[in-house]
Amino acid sequence: MMQPRVVAMEEGKEPISANKTNLFRALPSRLLVFCLLFLGVGVGLSIISMYSVRFSMVQQLATKATSAVQPLFQDDGTTIDNFIRPPSNLMHNMNDTELLWRASFVPQIKDYPFKRVPKIAFMFLTKGPLPLAPLWDRFFKGHEELYSIYVHALPSYTAGYPPSSPFYGRQIPSQMVEWGRMSMCEAERRLLANALLDISNEWFILLSESCIPLHNFSIIYHYISRSRHSFMGSFDEPGPYGRGRYNPHMEPEVTLSQWRKGSQWFEVNRKLAIDIVVDTTYYPKFKKFCRPACYVDEHYFPTMLTIQSPHLLANRTLTWTDWSRGGAHPATFGKADITEGFFKKIFEGQVCLYNGQPSTVCYLFARKFAPSALDPLLGLASKVFRY
Repeated sequence: MMQPRVVAMEEGKEPISANKTNLFRALPSRLLVFCLLFLGVGVGLSIISMYSVRFSMVQQLATKATSAVQPLFQDDGTTIDNFIRPPSNLMHNMNDTELLWRASFVPQIKDYPFKRVPKIAFMFLTKGPLPLAPLWDRFFKGHEELYSIYVHALPSYTAGYPPSSPFYGRQIPSQMVEWGRMSMCEAERRLLANALLDISNEWFILLSESCIPLHNFSIIYHYISRSRHSFMGSFDEPGPYGRGRYNPHMEPEVTLSQWRKGSQWFEVNRKLAIDIVVDTTYYPKFKKFCRPACYVDEHYFPTMLTIQSPHLLANRTLTWTDWSRGGAHPATFGKADITEGFFKKIFEGQVCLYNGQPSTVCYLFARKFAPSALDPLLGLASKVFRY
């Protein structure tokens, strides 16, 4: 009598057990699908994230690369304005080889297809600060479209000129310079090359921190722009400080009869400036065979340009210097020297050739003036120099 009940009880348990088994079988299948779905989404997000990071890094590297050259190369090839625009920032990452190569670009069509206002590039070769900058500020004022400024100082020097100063942001990448050695001429080539990057610069004047302008800007611009010659001192001196410095190993590129001497402080036009920066013929000879007591800055450019373009040289400098006291360096003038009579002596008695005709205006600049000379110079500027 009890058996059917037991069976019934066992039969009553069996359907429940089957339902549980089916439920457990269904759950793992759904869980597996969900897990696979979750895994797929995770892998997809990982791939997207990975490519996003890579793309971001490429963009950052491209931005950095662009920013490294952007101050010099702003041409996007769409307009002539982008090509002729001067560098917005004089600081760049080019080494000298790259810089000289870049500066050597010369248009083959001589006529400019745009309005070009020729400018004078004032190139200052200094150790550090420009103590006479306030005097130059007065000289430059009102002529911003007609000049550019470039300053080569020691690499460790950082200028602190205010944004209102014409010298603000005009320092170029530089290297150490030793007096009387080839590094001096290399610095001058560096100045010329940086200035050549501005296609509007037509004339290039080398000055020191102790130089001052003897006339106002208008007179100097008129004098230089209308001259048929560039002003590079170049003469044959037979004594020990001229021909006596010649080394026969410089042949055949430079012979004794071609050897010249001249002032370090020069003015050259764009054609001669390019000739200087592209030179690979005379540079190695002078670097190897003209060392103290051969002072290369007095011989390299005068000799090279006399060989290549003698008809373009006036064979004199525009910078007055007093060598009457003797010695290796010219006289330096301080506060006590600055009088009207002092400059009257400089202006009087000047006779030279300008475009083949006699002229009494021979010097446009003078040196060497100490920092103490600044205040009296500012006091005399309007009366004596007309600026």
